[in-house]
Amino acid sequence: MALIVQKFGGTSVGSAERIRNVAARILATQQEGHQVVAVVSAMGGVTNRLVELAHEVSSHPLEKEMDVLLSTGEQQTIALTSMAIAALGGQAVSYTGRQAGILTTSAHTRARIEDIDGSAVQSELEAGKIVILAGFQGLDREGRITTLGRGGSDLTAIAMAAALQADRCQIFTDVEGVFTCDPRLVKDARKLDEIAYDEMLEMASSGTKVMQSRSVEFAQKYGVPFEVRSSLADRPGTLVTEEHPNMEQVVIRGISIEKDQANVVIREVPDTPGSAGSIFRALAEADVNVDMIIQNVSNVGKARISFTLPQNDLERAREVMAPLLENQLQGAHLEAELGIAKLSAVGIGMRSHSGVAAKMFGALSDAGINIQMISTSEIKIAVIVNQARIEEAAHVVHQAFDLHKEPA
Repeated sequence: MALIVQKFGGTSVGSAERIRNVAARILATQQEGHQVVAVVSAMGGVTNRLVELAHEVSSHPLEKEMDVLLSTGEQQTIALTSMAIAALGGQAVSYTGRQAGILTTSAHTRARIEDIDGSAVQSELEAGKIVILAGFQGLDREGRITTLGRGGSDLTAIAMAAALQADRCQIFTDVEGVFTCDPRLVKDARKLDEIAYDEMLEMASSGTKVMQSRSVEFAQKYGVPFEVRSSLADRPGTLVTEEHPNMEQVVIRGISIEKDQANVVIREVPDTPGSAGSIFRALAEADVNVDMIIQNVSNVGKARISFTLPQNDLERAREVMAPLLENQLQGAHLEAELGIAKLSAVGIGMRSHSGVAAKMFGALSDAGINIQMISTSEIKIAVIVNQARIEEAAHVVHQAFDLHKEPA
C-alpha cells in the first residue's frame, strides 16, 4: 500500500462533470490499494470572480478579509468532490487548511507554510477514508485564515506530501506535463519525461505556468519528487526530481517566455555608495519584483541604472520611486519602455558544455531579432527582445538546440 497525494487544479474541477471525473479517478486510486489525499483548487474562474466582487465593494480590500473571501472557493470544491465520491460508493472527508493543521506566516494573500500537523489527516487515512483537502490556504498563529498566493494549491500538495512522507505526489493539470516550450506558441514542442528541480524552478520563475516556483523550491528542499500530468488523459507526465549525471547530456532542457515586461531606466543617479541600495530597498519593501539589472556610469559622478519588471508593477514602481527621486536622489529621473518580453533558455547541461550563449545569440542574429538586455545564471541564459517578435524568437532558439527532437 502506498500513500499518494494528488492535486487537481481549477480547470480539472471546472464543472460538475469534471468533478465527477476527478472523483472517479481518486476513488480508482484508492481501490488499487492506496491511501489517497486529494488537494483541490477552486473551480476555474471562481477565484477571479471573488476578486472582482471584492473590488466592487471596496477600492482597496483589506488583505486579511481577502484571505477569508478567497478561501471559500476551495471549500466549495472539497465539499462537491467529497459528495461526488460518496455518490460513487466511496468514503471521503473534506478538510480545510485549518483542519489539516497547515500553519503559515501572517503575510496575508502571500503566506508561507511554517509547519504542518498531519495527525488528523493520517487518522482519517488509517480509518480507510479519502481526504479531500482545500489547497491554497492555512491558518496563522493568531488563528486567522491565510492564503498562499496564486498557484498555492501546488504548494499545499507538495508540503502535505512531505509532512505525510507520501510515496508519490501527482500534480494533475490541464496539460500533459512540462514541455520544451509552450506548445501553443511552438507547435513542435516536446513533452519532457523528466526534469531536474533546478531546471523546473528556473522555468517556473521565467514564465512557464505549469507550476508555482515556491512549490518547486519546497519540493527540492524536502526531497519530494512529483509528477506533472494531465487530469484529462491517463498517460505518464513529467517527473520532477533530483538531477542525475545523464541529465547533463541535454544542454538545454526548455525555453520559457514572459510577455508584458517593462524596462525602467533611472538616469543621472549619484554615483555614490548606497544609491542603488536605496532604489532596490524601496522596491523590495513595496513587493515589486525586479528581474534584470544593469548599472552604467554615464557622466562624471552620475550613473544610469536599468532594470526590468512585470508591466503591471510599473505604476507601483513609479509611486515608490517618486519621493526617492525628489529627495535622496535629486537630479535623477525615471523613464520606462513597454512592449518588451523575456526569453529564457534553461538547462543544467550548460554547466558542462561551452558555446551555448554563442549558439543562442547567433540564432537570434540570423533571424534579425535584436537583443536589448542579457542575464545569465549557471543554468539559464535570458534575453529581452521586442514583444512583437518573442514567439518567433522562441521558435528560433527551440530549433537551434533541436528541442523538437528526442535526445539521443
